[in-house]
Amino acid sequence: MMISYPERLNLAQTPTPFHALDRLSELLRAEGAQCPRVWIKRDDQSGSLTTGNKVRKLEFLLSEALAQGCDTIITAGGVQSNHCRAVAVLGAQLGLKVHLLLRSDIEPQPVGNLLIDQLVGATVSHYSHHEFKKLHQLFDQWQQYYAQQGSKAYSIPTGGSNGTGLWGYIAAAEELQQDFVRENICPSHIIHATGSGGTQAGLTMGFKLLGIDLNVEGYAVCDNNAYFQRKVSEDIQQWAEQYAVPVDVNGLSIVTHDQYIGPDYGQAGPEIFAWIKKLAALEGVILDPVYTGKAFYGMVKDIRQGRYSNASDIVFLHTGGIFGLFAQQQKLDY
Repeated sequence: MMISYPERLNLAQTPTPFHALDRLSELLRAEGAQCPRVWIKRDDQSGSLTTGNKVRKLEFLLSEALAQGCDTIITAGGVQSNHCRAVAVLGAQLGLKVHLLLRSDIEPQPVGNLLIDQLVGATVSHYSHHEFKKLHQLFDQWQQYYAQQGSKAYSIPTGGSNGTGLWGYIAAAEELQQDFVRENICPSHIIHATGSGGTQAGLTMGFKLLGIDLNVEGYAVCDNNAYFQRKVSEDIQQWAEQYAVPVDVNGLSIVTHDQYIGPDYGQAGPEIFAWIKKLAALEGVILDPVYTGKAFYGMVKDIRQGRYSNASDIVFLHTGGIFGLFAQQQKLDY
């Protein structure tokens, strides 16, 4: 099927690498697991400062902002938000003012993503968890402020997850289709960390449009299965209405595993850091404790428990996050 895309910017370094993690698969089989061949899609290599999954969404979101004549971008996230860092960097590259609304009960030290936010000149406002619950009001207040200053602001929701951002991972689904053809495989599952739901929504819709029978499975890093069922459905419905695409949202399979979240969003137990160290030494792949570490640990645990025993090939989508690891490096216990 030919997919007709809206205007986009060329911001991501794509196609990203795609290869097998054969040493990992062999290790799990040696432990007695019925392990499929595990492949990895390296969206952690979508850029240097813009590394991760967010840049794919921002190709469409920032294109829309520029088309509307906006000179200021407002967005929000956690204090170590990969999305906010990508927006800050791309804003500097495009000559746009960027204002980040970050969730933190105390103003943290500038390390990891926050350090980069500040280096590239983003304006940063810190809000407590309580204040952050009124995020829509904060967006409205800053929109009004910039209008009074003679600027035109464009607001991007947390994670870039909305109807426009959805296109990023519809396009990624097409790229993955080409990866599958090149490697002559038909994976049964694609596994990824899900936090704001946009990547999950884009992949779910993308493979549906392409007619590829593949299970998209999000491993939650916050909230729960009911939340993602609702959020992913809402994003797809918004996309369908915005771009006049007939979609039966109720007929889509939205699969989320919410048992590996750990203590809370952004908080990971020692088992996650152990797997970050193990995979780094085994395959030279670096995970992060907020997103990919939790999802990868969940996938490995489910492989060991036989969830994927009938699969021949599965794919782990690496959504980036390396700068967030630097903010928690003391937990690696070296």
